[in-house]
Amino acid sequence: MSEPKAPTPAPGDMYKGWLFKWTNYIKGYQRRWFVLSNGLLSYYRTQAEMGHTCRGTINLATANIAVEDSCNFVISNGGAQTYHLKASSEVERQRWITALELAKAKAVRMQAESDDSENECPNTSPSSGQGGGSRNSEVQSTLRTLGSKVEDLSTCNDLIAKHGSALQRSLSELEGIRVGGEASEKIRQVTERATLFRITSNAMINACRDFLALAQAHSKRWQKALQAEREQRVRLEETLEQLAKQHNHLERAFRGATVLPPSQSNPANDSKGPVPGKGDASDEDDENEFFDACEDVQEYITVPADPKYHRRSGSNVSGLSSELGMDDGTTSLDEQSLASNPESPQSQELVPMKKRRSRIPDKPNYSLNLWSIMKNCIGKELSKIPMPVNFNEPLSMLQRLSEDLEYYELLDRAAKCQSSLEQMCYVAAFTVSSYSTTIHRTGKPFNPLLGETFELDRIQECGYRSLCEQVSHHPPAAAHHAISDRGWTLSQEIALASKFRGKYLSIMPLGSIHCMFEKSNNHYTWKKVTTTVHNIIVGKLWIDQSGEIDVVNHRTGDRCHLKFAPYSYFSRDVARKVTGVVTDKDDKAHYVLSGTWDEKMECSRVMQSSRGGENGAEGRQKTVYQTLKPKELWRKNPLPEGAENMYYFSSLALTLNELEDGVAPTDSRRRPDQRLMEQGRWEEANAEKQRLEEKQRTVRREREREATRTSNPSEEALIEDSISDSPIKSEEVEIASEPSETTFKTDTDETSSDLSLSTETLHGCHPPEYSSVHQDSYKSMWFERQVDQATGEPTHIYKGGYWETKEQGNWEGCPEIF
Repeated sequence: MSEPKAPTPAPGDMYKGWLFKWTNYIKGYQRRWFVLSNGLLSYYRTQAEMGHTCRGTINLATANIAVEDSCNFVISNGGAQTYHLKASSEVERQRWITALELAKAKAVRMQAESDDSENECPNTSPSSGQGGGSRNSEVQSTLRTLGSKVEDLSTCNDLIAKHGSALQRSLSELEGIRVGGEASEKIRQVTERATLFRITSNAMINACRDFLALAQAHSKRWQKALQAEREQRVRLEETLEQLAKQHNHLERAFRGATVLPPSQSNPANDSKGPVPGKGDASDEDDENEFFDACEDVQEYITVPADPKYHRRSGSNVSGLSSELGMDDGTTSLDEQSLASNPESPQSQELVPMKKRRSRIPDKPNYSLNLWSIMKNCIGKELSKIPMPVNFNEPLSMLQRLSEDLEYYELLDRAAKCQSSLEQMCYVAAFTVSSYSTTIHRTGKPFNPLLGETFELDRIQECGYRSLCEQVSHHPPAAAHHAISDRGWTLSQEIALASKFRGKYLSIMPLGSIHCMFEKSNNHYTWKKVTTTVHNIIVGKLWIDQSGEIDVVNHRTGDRCHLKFAPYSYFSRDVARKVTGVVTDKDDKAHYVLSGTWDEKMECSRVMQSSRGGENGAEGRQKTVYQTLKPKELWRKNPLPEGAENMYYFSSLALTLNELEDGVAPTDSRRRPDQRLMEQGRWEEANAEKQRLEEKQRTVRREREREATRTSNPSEEALIEDSISDSPIKSEEVEIASEPSETTFKTDTDETSSDLSLSTETLHGCHPPEYSSVHQDSYKSMWFERQVDQATGEPTHIYKGGYWETKEQGNWEGCPEIF
């Protein structure tokens, strides 16, 4: 129940342990960690919270301690705060009572001594209304007294010097005279002067004694006052630190609550007050929380490591690698490795070759809801509901994929790392950073047409260039390839599967993301988590990310397991929380990652890990990691001014649809409906969107006829009849899903927008059915289908030629899709 303590703790010593604290009549007594120090009794939910969150504090100097029965006791400071506590046994309760009484006595004594220091002057008794002035006059009087004593000492010193010189002269003359009457006279003078010297010396000694006594008396008072002020300052600093941390927590919770509808606001603001009679209001606002039975419990606890691990070696290089038994002998992710490198991109002053735009036309205020569209489609197939541009943002899915590179600096820094484990931390932070742009982005991107491309050439400004292409029609899939002259390559093929469940829409990206580093030959892969759009029918849309990501280094076997906690109204965790652990091939933890996917990520080096923390769900023990001070890996860039009127675009997103010369005819910048929407001409954009969709359907039918004519001419007529007579048309081929599941195809009037995939596909580790079977004979322009050697999955790999074609300006082979 609690740690073993001495029967009678010494006054002033810290006393801590577990006690049961009454919360309310629903939850009753809850186990809390209490700490008694400097006359203050504080409590926390767990020992790990001691470093960041205090749940309540009571000052024992003004508190009353009462015993109820053998195990229960009450601490109250007059009604504002009341703690009803229960110990595990009578002996344990008596230990706490003893420690509390001693701490209270010391706190009262210190307060009394501090008050006495203001009233010790015997001649003055300042009134309550003139305390400040009387105290000031007392100090001035003391200073005058000390000054007069110092003057007395100075006068006595002069007299001693004067008489001492005369005595010396007399003694000199005495040595040179003859013995006789004259000798007796000289002896008499010497005797008189010696007497004067003795009297003066005694006076000086008395003055010194008075000065010393007065100085000692005032010194004792001042020492007590100074000690009281120091202890008070320490208590104020501790309280201020706790308030600052709680303010930061509330501020982050408020920022998260502004995105949510009123019904989904911060649970701490909606919780009920305490039950009258027991508990304090500040605590019960946080105690009245109810959690889902299946709520995920954090699998580990992090605590600060011993300060000895912060020692630096003589060469100013961390000696942690040898302590952890690392083989590569490289430095760790500490202050030096996280400091700005003179060669890093952040420290270089990069001058853009082209001034990019920083604004787009403001979003028009058109009121339209989903129900106004769906109510006219009752009885129709859900996949045939047309979706206007009112629910879109003026960017395509290919441009949204390119936004993953907004924090490319993380990969630049990873490419410079000597340690694969340190490099894994930066790669993991990069995977999280790609979600930061989605927090306010509730608009749906345009579904790319088959063969549509998008290039992002930042080779002169940022050192990378990327190319995206829509490579598949059913189901829609996009391939992305980015390469940097700073030593890394990123490639991915993403298809989307969606499930509509009434109040929300879940979007599951399928396919793997690959990141390769040229210097180390490290090959990392991971998959994206599920994106959930809430309040589809009624209410304000808001987005959440949830799921787990395993970032794997296929060369070394290192792994980082990231967990995106789903938002829960009843959860006490920080909203949009992300946690992770970096382990080597032997499953030994080296780094702990923590943060939020919309703000920042931090990294803490693991010094020691052990099993035996608090029992988690189903009685499983949590792993306790002792870590160094966390270091920031990534922080979200602030949005540009006026972003709320520009679809909440980031600075990079504002430049993606900017017109550029020399891009391919299939580039998303040339898409007319998207351009019209950006300009605010939504009615024209809707008409142009329908034209492009019909044109794509016609092209696909011609391609299917040609493929059928080549393979089996006898089936051509049958295919044409099925195309013209089928109510859902051949381009609307669906992959079977379970009958119990309701699938929702967003914007499926576009022929490349089928988002429904089978449940078996979602649960599998391979991409969807298009990985092995194509619905037609279409072949992508810049990518070719291969089997990835690391994952064994079929994927589209960039085959080259795009940038060379752009330099030549010869786009004759590109299809005309717009």
